[in-house]
Amino acid sequence: MSSYLIRGATFPDGTVKDLAVDNGLIAENADDAEVIDASGLHVLPGLVDLHTHLRQPGREDAETIETGSRAAALGGYTAVCAMANTDPVADAAGIVEQVWRLGREVGLVDVQPIGAVTLGLKGERLAELGAMADSAARVRVFSDDGHCVHDAAVMRRALEYVKAFDGVIAQHAEDPKLTVGAQMNEGEQSAQLGLTGWPAVAEEAIIARDALLAAHVGSRLHVCHVSTAGSVEVLRWAKGRGIRVTAEVTPHHLLLTDELAATYDPVYKVNPPLRTSEDVTALREALADGTIDAVATDHAPHAREDKECEWAAARPGMLGLETALPIVIKTMVRTGLLDWAGVADRMSHTPARIAGLTGAGGAGGAGAHGRPLAVGEPANLVLVDPAAEKTVVPSELASISRNTPYAGLTLPGAITATFLRGRATVLDRKAQA
Repeated sequence: MSSYLIRGATFPDGTVKDLAVDNGLIAENADDAEVIDASGLHVLPGLVDLHTHLRQPGREDAETIETGSRAAALGGYTAVCAMANTDPVADAAGIVEQVWRLGREVGLVDVQPIGAVTLGLKGERLAELGAMADSAARVRVFSDDGHCVHDAAVMRRALEYVKAFDGVIAQHAEDPKLTVGAQMNEGEQSAQLGLTGWPAVAEEAIIARDALLAAHVGSRLHVCHVSTAGSVEVLRWAKGRGIRVTAEVTPHHLLLTDELAATYDPVYKVNPPLRTSEDVTALREALADGTIDAVATDHAPHAREDKECEWAAARPGMLGLETALPIVIKTMVRTGLLDWAGVADRMSHTPARIAGLTGAGGAGGAGAHGRPLAVGEPANLVLVDPAAEKTVVPSELASISRNTPYAGLTLPGAITATFLRGRATVLDRKAQA
């Protein structure tokens, strides 16, 4: 295994110093090390994504574990949580183990499967939660993402079940009776465009209900892709009562608004939908003050025929892995809402803690929170050039799919290197085999 001396990197706390990597760990020093000049570069713990769609098994025409892992590494990630809405659904031990083993074989990032809450994502009967938790994949996060666990009794049972092994239910908060036929955010834009609206209350009501259920059971709830100012207020209320709830926001909900639907370009169709500029402002402030705990990509690749069609027929979702950190730099760092320590917390430390990924996130994973990069930790690292700028070119992305809403947009920051347990998966901005 190669040894590296990363010279003159800026740490999240602002200090500038050298960092040695040896035998897969952050070390005091490294003999015969390859020297990397990191002058002007920031070093962060490897990013951790709580919400990735890798599509394998079943939709390898849109993404595979290999192509998604490469996209993740190029985006600075060293661990991703793979959602369960595959084909077949990841609702049994054998399927999550298959995803986990494929991730290990590719070896570019740690692929941690998320198990389904209910069989077939149908919201009726609990999936094999215990068997998935006991499997080689050691699943601790369960979600029917793409579908809401809308039955309160089923949701309560799920929360009760995972409490035994400190698992977490990650809810796609959407009351399906309020979103029948919905195509975009309900508001002024939907009225002008004549598209059926997706009301904010459909998200907010489920978050409130589930927070109360989590409090009643004493279990952990995680809210996926929060998108409205009202949801932020519900989360503040729940956290103020000491309820064990965490939440994530996507990069696209930090940057884009529902005004883009006026183009009728399906690349902007996503679930939950893009909201208003007022919602964007509230989400940024909530991420800054910790009401929202983490940034998660909701990386959702789609085959060309599922996106290059009329708006109503298009599948919702956007690519996110390779552009997440630059968008956070644009919306949070350059606006003064987060410093680099805050970025490390929201994109590394806290996601690892929520997912129970010991050794990931640069702060002891599940075992600690907020420590700087330290000697003896696994060398899961990313080097970022904050002064660089790069224009998004869809054909240059590592994903099989091309459904990025940022085509032609110049974003700040460039990932120059990524290390997974001391092995370079990206060097000089290029993926390594």
